[in-house]
Amino acid sequence: MLGRTADDLYWLSRYVERAENMARLVEAGYRIAMMPRNSEEHREEWRSTLASAGCAICFERKYDDYSTENVVNFMLLDTDNPSSVNSCLSTARNKARAVRTTMTKEMWESLNATWIELSGVKPKSVTPNLLPGFLEWVKQRSQLFRGALIGTILRNDTFFFSQLGAFIERADNTARILDVKYYVLLPEREIVGGGIDAYQWATILRSVSAHRSYRWVYHEGYKPWRIAEFLILAKEMPRSLCFCYGMIDAALKGLAETYGAKPPCHATARATRALFDHNDMDNVFQGGLHEFLTNFLARNNQLSEEISSDFHFHD
Repeated sequence: MLGRTADDLYWLSRYVERAENMARLVEAGYRIAMMPRNSEEHREEWRSTLASAGCAICFERKYDDYSTENVVNFMLLDTDNPSSVNSCLSTARNKARAVRTTMTKEMWESLNATWIELSGVKPKSVTPNLLPGFLEWVKQRSQLFRGALIGTILRNDTFFFSQLGAFIERADNTARILDVKYYVLLPEREIVGGGIDAYQWATILRSVSAHRSYRWVYHEGYKPWRIAEFLILAKEMPRSLCFCYGMIDAALKGLAETYGAKPPCHATARATRALFDHNDMDNVFQGGLHEFLTNFLARNNQLSEEISSDFHFHD
């Protein structure tokens, strides 16, 4: 496969995944912002939401006010934000057009139909009462594309590069959410307790679709170390860091079998996956949750750069 084709497939999946993640972050932030709190607390929640999305600096260049309207528009529809849902799906569709012959009909049609429908959405039409429905639509359309990919594509290099993009992006998103919200998860916070703390912990779980599954696994109330454990170490949780790196490892093994070689990115992926092997949250908290997540994000970014170099994405 040509390097530029692999590049398009990799980033196509990353941008579709990012669009869904942006919708999840807006949904979580909106839930908190709707709580009866003062205006500064609302602004702080939106600041942390933008920080989780990695677009706080870009937002501040354009807006002075962290109003709900400004943040929602910036994260969902603003073309000046390269990570907005609008920008992500536009970029994904352009990349899909470039590699259309490597995709199945179902993959292309799901993405193209999403873009056509999104093109008719204007900022003024995403009113507070319609926002939850729109966010659900974004998540469903992303999942439709993923379902089409998993259900129809050959298990060849097209599939493996797509998997790498999706799970590197997903791991990045989960780690960023935890890193920005880590002050809520510090063990000392349990002493504070109260409804707001519990609601924030529930929101963190909802932002990665882990609210109900957490209850299934732990059968108990929200515990900070349990939430961190679930989103970092749980092998069965589809958005945990551990699960993502299991899928990344499987995709790289598939590429090794396809091409008959293991470039340096394989060693980086194995070393990162080793962060979760035989580890527990006591060790993570003792070393510092923020430090652990910062280290992970640096490793995840390094892996992405090595994949790009090893497979000649820009050739």
